[in-house]
Amino acid sequence: MAFPNQQATVYNDTVVRQFAIMTVVWGVVGMLVGVIIAAQLAWPELNFGISFLSYGRLRPLHTNAVIFAFGGCGLFASAYYIVQRTCHVRLFGDKLASFTFWGWQLVILAAAISLPLGYTSGKEYAELEWPIDILITLVWVSFAIVFFGTVGTRKVKHIYVANWFFGAFIIAVAILHLVNSAAIPAGWMKSYSAYAGVQDAMVQWWYGHNAVGFFLTAGFLGMMYYFIPKQAERPVYSYRLSIVHFWALIFTYMWAGPHHLHYTALPDWTQSVGMVFSLILLAPSWGGMINGIMTLSGAWHKLRDDPILRFLIVSLSFYGMSTFEGPMMSIKTVNALSHYTDWTIGHVHSGALGWVGLVTMGSMYYLIPRLFGQKQMFSVKAIELHFWIATIGIVIYIAAMWIAGVMQGLMWRAINPDGTLTYTFVESVKATYPFYVLRLLGGLLYLGGMLIMLWNTLKTATAGRASSVTIPAAAAHA
Repeated sequence: MAFPNQQATVYNDTVVRQFAIMTVVWGVVGMLVGVIIAAQLAWPELNFGISFLSYGRLRPLHTNAVIFAFGGCGLFASAYYIVQRTCHVRLFGDKLASFTFWGWQLVILAAAISLPLGYTSGKEYAELEWPIDILITLVWVSFAIVFFGTVGTRKVKHIYVANWFFGAFIIAVAILHLVNSAAIPAGWMKSYSAYAGVQDAMVQWWYGHNAVGFFLTAGFLGMMYYFIPKQAERPVYSYRLSIVHFWALIFTYMWAGPHHLHYTALPDWTQSVGMVFSLILLAPSWGGMINGIMTLSGAWHKLRDDPILRFLIVSLSFYGMSTFEGPMMSIKTVNALSHYTDWTIGHVHSGALGWVGLVTMGSMYYLIPRLFGQKQMFSVKAIELHFWIATIGIVIYIAAMWIAGVMQGLMWRAINPDGTLTYTFVESVKATYPFYVLRLLGGLLYLGGMLIMLWNTLKTATAGRASSVTIPAAAAHA
């Protein structure tokens, strides 16, 4: 229990405020770039013949902006806020925490400049060249020192489960980044991977799938385990299940990467190991989803008039759907139809827009008024509007991609009686066109919701007076 006279001296919320605001700002930027490249797929001439506006340059900018800028800032803000409240102690190393904010913004800025200019290592989710990778490493080591230093100096014996997830996310991402980014520099913005051929592909997808598993899942589950009980004003449904969920998820995720490389030069047994672990992964994933949703037991009525809780709970339903779909798509016979099609894009975005996006927005809607001394956001009706626009946008987007993907897979494998292909590739692209337009519509709706959130955030921040007292003392314990 934290008391009012402790409150002002205990918590460092300056860095939390900074990261929370930038989460919303970078969310708008990342999603805007996504809408631009979605429009380019429908109307390719929209790159205007300018190299740095081409799809190949903007697409990695989009993925980096939404994952590391929007998602990353949300994770920093949440981890720093939660670890202080659950450990009843101020952040360890104020200057180091400040460095993580400014260092991370510098990483994002460097990505925003270098990627459109064509400087890339060519590795999915790890495109940034080696000088930027070194800066990421420095920021991440600082993040680890601040986070684990805070846990180490805690005033309570217990380590709340959200901190277990944040801790695993920090350690795993550090290992993944260091191993996959190992490279031999060949100039200031050029390098060659330390690995060759199929080993490079294996290391890349070990990294790529665990970027999803730890950056985009474990970290956001840390958010879920704190903000859903807080917003619902109910204890976690099963604390025992949360611990089982943690260990099962952390162990299993590491082995699932090879399912990205079915029917390639990767040894067949390695592909099968990836598939088996992907199928096992369904159990801990759904265990976590059930634990989060069942936390509302006895408080279901709150969903009717609490849009923040709706963001958080609906994000879990998308998490459950995505973590059923992923293992299913890892089965080799399903993968033979789905791989290289837009079904994969639909799967990624059901997780990214539905799970990561909604849980981050819900968490920021909880955080931002408290960080600026307000009882609630400037406009609760705007939160409600944002929820419905975003949800409709997600459904249009992923349904369009699912239909397009299955259609593409069936067209590509269709064979005439004489053994020739029934359709040319161009015919499959032409048939996909209406779904590209639908995807653009879904993306525009989602971006529209994010713009509403930016307006609401700025109004809340300017109406509130930033102070060190950020949360009622009665709610300050985990």
